[in-house]
Amino acid sequence: MAENDQAAAGNENQAQPQFALQRIYVKDLSFESPNSPAVFQDQWKPQVNLDLNTSHNKISDNQYEVVLSLTVTAKIDEKVAYIVEIQQAGVFLVKGIEGPQLGQMLGAYCPNILFPYAREAIDGVVNKGSFPALMLAPVNFDAIYAQALKRKQEEASGETGEEKTH
Repeated sequence: MAENDQAAAGNENQAQPQFALQRIYVKDLSFESPNSPAVFQDQWKPQVNLDLNTSHNKISDNQYEVVLSLTVTAKIDEKVAYIVEIQQAGVFLVKGIEGPQLGQMLGAYCPNILFPYAREAIDGVVNKGSFPALMLAPVNFDAIYAQALKRKQEEASGETGEEKTH
Protein backbone atom coordinates (compact mmCIF):
# COMPACT_ATOMS: atom_id res chain seq x y z
CA MET A 1 0.00 0.00 0.00
CA ALA A 2 2.80 2.42 0.81
CA GLU A 3 4.17 2.03 -2.73
CA ASN A 4 0.77 2.91 -4.23
CA ASP A 5 0.55 5.97 -1.99
CA GLN A 6 4.04 7.09 -3.05
CA ALA A 7 3.24 6.54 -6.73
CA ALA A 8 0.01 8.51 -6.37
CA ALA A 9 1.88 11.31 -4.60
CA GLY A 10 4.48 11.32 -7.40
CA ASN A 11 1.74 11.64 -10.03
CA GLU A 12 0.10 14.46 -8.09
CA ASN A 13 3.40 16.39 -7.93
CA GLN A 14 3.83 16.08 -11.70
CA ALA A 15 0.31 17.41 -12.31
CA GLN A 16 0.75 20.40 -9.99
CA PRO A 17 1.07 23.77 -11.70
CA GLN A 18 4.53 25.29 -11.42
CA PHE A 19 5.59 28.92 -11.46
CA ALA A 20 9.08 30.27 -10.91
CA LEU A 21 10.89 33.51 -11.55
CA GLN A 22 14.14 32.69 -13.31
CA ARG A 23 15.62 36.09 -14.09
CA ILE A 24 14.82 39.81 -13.87
CA TYR A 25 16.70 42.30 -16.02
CA VAL A 26 16.58 45.72 -17.64
CA LYS A 27 16.12 45.20 -21.36
CA ASP A 28 16.23 48.89 -22.31
CA LEU A 29 16.62 52.12 -20.34
CA SER A 30 16.62 55.70 -21.59
CA PHE A 31 16.75 59.09 -19.83
CA GLU A 32 16.43 62.45 -21.56
CA SER A 33 16.43 65.94 -20.12
CA PRO A 34 16.08 68.07 -23.26
CA ASN A 35 15.63 71.41 -21.49
CA SER A 36 18.39 71.22 -18.92
CA PRO A 37 19.95 73.23 -17.41
CA ALA A 38 17.24 75.85 -17.96
CA VAL A 39 14.59 73.57 -16.45
CA PHE A 40 16.43 73.67 -13.09
CA GLN A 41 15.62 77.38 -12.83
CA ASP A 42 11.86 76.79 -12.87
CA GLN A 43 9.78 76.10 -9.78
CA TRP A 44 9.47 72.32 -9.44
CA LYS A 45 5.76 71.56 -9.83
CA PRO A 46 5.76 69.03 -12.65
CA GLN A 47 2.90 67.30 -14.36
CA VAL A 48 3.92 63.65 -14.51
CA ASN A 49 2.46 61.29 -17.09
CA LEU A 50 2.93 57.52 -16.96
CA ASP A 51 2.34 55.26 -19.95
CA LEU A 52 2.69 51.54 -19.48
CA ASN A 53 2.41 48.45 -21.58
CA THR A 54 3.10 44.76 -21.16
CA SER A 55 4.04 42.08 -23.63
CA HIS A 56 5.21 38.51 -23.47
CA ASN A 57 6.66 35.88 -25.71
CA LYS A 58 7.25 32.19 -25.38
CA ILE A 59 10.94 31.29 -25.15
CA SER A 60 10.56 27.51 -24.82
CA ASP A 61 7.88 25.01 -23.84
CA ASN A 62 7.57 26.31 -20.29
CA GLN A 63 9.48 29.61 -20.33
CA TYR A 64 8.09 33.04 -21.08
CA GLU A 65 9.71 36.45 -21.28
CA VAL A 66 7.43 39.16 -19.91
CA VAL A 67 8.32 42.79 -20.65
CA LEU A 68 6.89 45.73 -18.72
CA SER A 69 7.40 48.97 -20.66
CA LEU A 70 7.06 52.28 -18.81
CA THR A 71 7.42 55.82 -20.10
CA VAL A 72 7.43 58.66 -17.59
CA THR A 73 7.23 62.22 -18.87
CA ALA A 74 7.62 65.13 -16.46
CA LYS A 75 6.69 68.61 -17.72
CA ILE A 76 6.76 72.05 -16.18
CA ASP A 77 4.06 73.95 -18.01
CA GLU A 78 4.68 72.80 -21.59
CA LYS A 79 8.43 72.36 -21.14
CA VAL A 80 9.68 68.77 -20.85
CA ALA A 81 11.82 68.36 -17.75
CA TYR A 82 12.65 64.72 -18.41
CA ILE A 83 11.53 61.55 -20.12
CA VAL A 84 12.39 58.10 -18.77
CA GLU A 85 11.70 54.95 -20.73
CA ILE A 86 12.36 51.48 -19.37
CA GLN A 87 11.69 47.95 -20.47
CA GLN A 88 11.89 45.84 -17.33
CA ALA A 89 11.83 42.18 -18.25
CA GLY A 90 11.74 38.79 -16.61
CA VAL A 91 11.98 35.16 -17.57
CA PHE A 92 9.33 33.02 -15.90
CA LEU A 93 8.84 29.26 -15.77
CA VAL A 94 5.13 28.50 -16.16
CA LYS A 95 4.14 24.83 -16.28
CA GLY A 96 0.72 23.24 -16.03
CA ILE A 97 -1.14 26.54 -16.37
CA GLU A 98 -3.09 27.15 -19.57
CA GLY A 99 -5.89 29.18 -21.13
CA PRO A 100 -7.30 32.16 -19.24
CA GLN A 101 -5.16 31.41 -16.17
CA LEU A 102 -2.00 31.61 -18.29
CA GLY A 103 -3.19 34.92 -19.78
CA GLN A 104 -3.85 36.31 -16.29
CA MET A 105 -0.43 35.09 -15.11
CA LEU A 106 1.48 36.67 -18.02
CA GLY A 107 -0.68 39.78 -18.34
CA ALA A 108 -1.10 40.76 -14.68
CA TYR A 109 0.79 38.63 -12.15
CA CYS A 110 4.23 38.78 -13.83
CA PRO A 111 4.06 42.54 -14.54
CA ASN A 112 3.14 43.01 -10.87
CA ILE A 113 6.39 41.25 -9.94
CA LEU A 114 8.41 43.39 -12.38
CA PHE A 115 6.93 46.77 -11.43
CA PRO A 116 8.93 47.42 -8.21
CA TYR A 117 12.18 46.83 -10.11
CA ALA A 118 11.15 49.25 -12.86
CA ARG A 119 10.03 51.81 -10.26
CA GLU A 120 13.38 51.60 -8.48
CA ALA A 121 15.33 51.96 -11.76
CA ILE A 122 13.25 54.99 -12.77
CA ASP A 123 13.76 56.63 -9.37
CA GLY A 124 17.51 56.05 -9.57
CA VAL A 125 17.94 57.49 -13.05
CA VAL A 126 15.75 60.52 -12.21
CA ASN A 127 17.95 61.20 -9.18
CA LYS A 128 21.08 60.90 -11.31
CA GLY A 129 19.54 63.47 -13.63
CA SER A 130 19.53 65.85 -10.62
CA PHE A 131 15.76 65.83 -10.21
CA PRO A 132 13.79 65.12 -7.02
CA ALA A 133 12.93 61.50 -6.28
CA LEU A 134 10.01 60.03 -8.18
CA MET A 135 8.27 57.14 -6.47
CA LEU A 136 5.55 55.91 -8.77
CA ALA A 137 2.31 54.85 -7.13
CA PRO A 138 1.44 51.14 -7.21
CA VAL A 139 -0.37 49.94 -10.32
CA ASN A 140 -3.32 47.53 -10.31
CA PHE A 141 -2.29 45.20 -13.13
CA ASP A 142 -5.27 42.92 -12.47
CA ALA A 143 -7.67 45.79 -13.23
CA ILE A 144 -5.68 46.82 -16.32
CA TYR A 145 -5.67 43.23 -17.58
CA ALA A 146 -9.42 42.89 -16.95
CA GLN A 147 -10.09 46.12 -18.89
CA ALA A 148 -7.95 44.96 -21.81
CA LEU A 149 -9.71 41.60 -21.85
CA LYS A 150 -13.13 43.28 -21.81
CA ARG A 151 -12.09 45.64 -24.63
CA LYS A 152 -10.89 42.68 -26.74
CA GLN A 153 -14.17 40.84 -26.13
CA GLU A 154 -16.18 43.91 -27.12
CA GLU A 155 -14.09 44.36 -30.27
CA ALA A 156 -14.52 40.68 -31.14
CA SER A 157 -18.30 40.82 -30.64
CA GLY A 158 -18.43 44.07 -32.64
CA GLU A 159 -16.53 42.46 -35.52
CA THR A 160 -18.80 39.43 -35.38
CA GLY A 161 -21.83 41.74 -35.44
CA GLU A 162 -20.49 43.54 -38.49
CA GLU A 163 -19.96 40.28 -40.33
CA LYS A 164 -23.58 39.29 -39.71
CA THR A 165 -24.94 42.52 -41.22
CA HIS A 166 -23.03 42.12 -44.50
